[in-house]
Amino acid sequence: MRRQSGFTLIEVLVAMMIILGAVVMVANAWSGNVARLEKARINNTTALLLQRKMTEIEIQYKEKSIDEIPEEESGDFGNAFPAYKWTMESKEFEMPDLSDMLISRDGGAQSELLTIVRTMTDVFNKNIKEVTVSVLYTSRRTKKTIKNSITTYFIDYSKDISLGAGTAAGGGGQ
Repeated sequence: MRRQSGFTLIEVLVAMMIILGAVVMVANAWSGNVARLEKARINNTTALLLQRKMTEIEIQYKEKSIDEIPEEESGDFGNAFPAYKWTMESKEFEMPDLSDMLISRDGGAQSELLTIVRTMTDVFNKNIKEVTVSVLYTSRRTKKTIKNSITTYFIDYSKDISLGAGTAAGGGGQ
């Protein structure tokens, strides 16, 4: 009886299945890493553009009254970042009413303290403006939009602060 050297068809098929399984696992790991790298690139670019736009807005309105800050603005980042756009929204600051909290505590609150809290709440509401800048990224492939935002507060130091009883304190520019 003569013995033949070589592999049987079943041995070759098993070896091919093992190799195919390894190739599929490597391909999945590779595509997952590529997707994570793309997401990291988008998030990094968005963070840099948010910082850049917020700095531009802070410089633009630094020496101006908060009344000069528009309620809305928008734009893009030009040809360098065609998939990115920005929006800016501003609104009056709303200080929460702390007088209810002071009244509800044990022993209540003195009327002078309530007057001071209400006066300071009015001053904050009139002299502070909340500004939110958002960067929107729209994927060319999926057309999905991702929005990231950052918020800051502008304080108008040029307005007089009326503290009642005929006294006033004013500040200089920012």
